[in-house]
Amino acid sequence: MDTIKIQLEDGDIPENWYNIASDFKTPMLPPLHPGTGEPVGPEALAPLFPMALIQQEVSQERWIEIPDEVRQVLAQWRPSPLYRARRLEKALDTPARIYYKWEGVSPSGSHKPNTAVAQAFYNREEGIKRITTETGAGQWGTALSYACQLFELECQVYMVRISFGQKPYRKAVIETYGGNVVPSPSELTEAGRKILADDPDSPGSLGIAISEAVEDAAMREDTHYALGSVLNHVLLHQTVIGLEAEKQLERAGESLPDVVVGCFGGGSNFAGFAFPFLRHKITGDQHAMRVVACEPASCPTLTKGEYRYDFGDAIGMTPLMPMHTLGHNFVPAKIHAGGLRYHGAAPLVSHALREGDIEARAYHQIECFDAGVEFARTEGIVPAPEANHVVKGAIDEALRCKESGESKCIAFNLCGHGHFDMAAYQAYFAGQLERHEFTDEMLRENMQALSELPTV
Repeated sequence: MDTIKIQLEDGDIPENWYNIASDFKTPMLPPLHPGTGEPVGPEALAPLFPMALIQQEVSQERWIEIPDEVRQVLAQWRPSPLYRARRLEKALDTPARIYYKWEGVSPSGSHKPNTAVAQAFYNREEGIKRITTETGAGQWGTALSYACQLFELECQVYMVRISFGQKPYRKAVIETYGGNVVPSPSELTEAGRKILADDPDSPGSLGIAISEAVEDAAMREDTHYALGSVLNHVLLHQTVIGLEAEKQLERAGESLPDVVVGCFGGGSNFAGFAFPFLRHKITGDQHAMRVVACEPASCPTLTKGEYRYDFGDAIGMTPLMPMHTLGHNFVPAKIHAGGLRYHGAAPLVSHALREGDIEARAYHQIECFDAGVEFARTEGIVPAPEANHVVKGAIDEALRCKESGESKCIAFNLCGHGHFDMAAYQAYFAGQLERHEFTDEMLRENMQALSELPTV
């Protein structure tokens, strides 16, 4: 029988997270204080994050130990399986060997608990009682609500308003795990009230939701803020995915992938899978390896965004971060891939792109759903709208192999299932999805608002 599923044992869960910052050939630019323009020190972040996470954020250590209590929780679903997509290969008539890591086996159905558990743990250790956060499509809010239950913390979730309406079952799951969820912009914060005063029908954005969650956390001594993507420590926690996949590919008889593909929004899913492989390209002899980030054409942060300093939120409450950005005033189109609608790219991923270590590609949502349906009909898993972008990217790479006759190894991370996103699939089959693209004119307009911010 041909091997389909490559499994690891509980003892194979990584004991350390991998920190790619230690391997970059040129150093990262520091985040800046929004008032002074000077590099941000730990004291500026202490009102929002536990010191252990702040230390991870700035660490130059290559390997950072995973606490035993965190590994014990991760063992509920980790190691996650790696699959050989043989039926998809056959349908595409490609000589390529396609592998996908399946993160939909986690309790919340995505990769997000990998960092949610770690963040809840460190907050509990510092005596925090309550955590605030934002969520787009709902996967992060779900994961953090679950993690907060495990460590007896309250969880307040600000969910992007358009997704709050599109995905009512995500709201129900968040509440099932004990989280409190409200649509953002909301009347609970000054930031939300300001947005609603200017635009009562605002669909919201991740930047707006971040502003609300940060403001909420800053108002209470018993509360910290947790972010589901973008920041260095979040990407660090997700590297368990790629470290496991590396072992699994070796067991499958592969050395390293020729092409690594990931879907990209803020960066946690992409980095979690790609960074452990990318270290071989940066430091080893795997220079021919291609690492491809796949993002929406309606939110093309890497493919069209400028690399510069910008706020992580819409109001300007966060430190200024060096990143590819569409502008913090960006309000995304109402596409169904809610988890990919963020204006900025993780500084670590932005740095890797600037260094030429990775490449980026943007896709329209209709062609991504085409790919997701083909994947579902061959592999049996219905991907989340976000994950459809990486499926599209992997299929394109496999078809290139068909044209060239090359038998390359293609690997990607399937970051979550689409069970709560069937309204999006209904719209796709009904021909109701729009083909939206973020234009150069939109970018120029957004960049004007950043003209007085520091440049890189």
